[in-house]
Amino acid sequence: MEPSSQPLGEAQPGEPQPWEAQPVEPQPGEAPAIRVGDRDRDAVAHRLQDAFAEGRLDDDEFDQRMRAALTARVSTELDVLTADLPAASARPVPAVPAASGPKPGRMAIAYKSSIRRGGRWRVPERFRCLIYKGSGRLDLRAAELAGPVTTMAVTAYKSHVDVLVPPGVRVELNGFGVSKGWSEQEDLEARLPADAPVVHVRGISYKGTIEVSTRPPGGPELPGPSLPARRA
Repeated sequence: MEPSSQPLGEAQPGEPQPWEAQPVEPQPGEAPAIRVGDRDRDAVAHRLQDAFAEGRLDDDEFDQRMRAALTARVSTELDVLTADLPAASARPVPAVPAASGPKPGRMAIAYKSSIRRGGRWRVPERFRCLIYKGSGRLDLRAAELAGPVTTMAVTAYKSHVDVLVPPGVRVELNGFGVSKGWSEQEDLEARLPADAPVVHVRGISYKGTIEVSTRPPGGPELPGPSLPARRA
């Protein structure tokens, strides 16, 4: 019987993914799985971020593996997530920036801290935000969007993240743990032209929340606590 050439992450329908939690029985001669801590999960999360930025993982693979990394309990659950990725290498020392204008950053990571973006800032067509036991506010109301469709991939682990979008922008939600607070701007969104800019929020929230609100510039930054929300 020839070995399967199927790559990691492409299991047949109904079959468990290799990184999904399964009972692990150590084989003879193998060291038993050990409990992992926050530092171990964070190290794997960084490796997955690098692999995604290098094009080694697609969107779905990255989301699935990141979720598994943040919820892993033992070392074997982390090992399988990077088994088909090259070994981690030392991060290069950043060079002196060129004289040309700064390029929009594609990624923001917070470890037990916060991320704040607001005012006049450049947002790439794809922006990824990972917050681990912290908080975040991504305010797009005065931001410069690099393209007609902006994808915000947000991962919140035991964190709360607010995404503020100006009127005139169509909002699309995807993922779990993502909600959109109602506001008086909701009726305007339904009448937007077909070529209106789009902000697509793809979120993964584990024991946290990702809330998207449409707010005019200069208006309240955060929705009131009594506003109803609809799930994606």
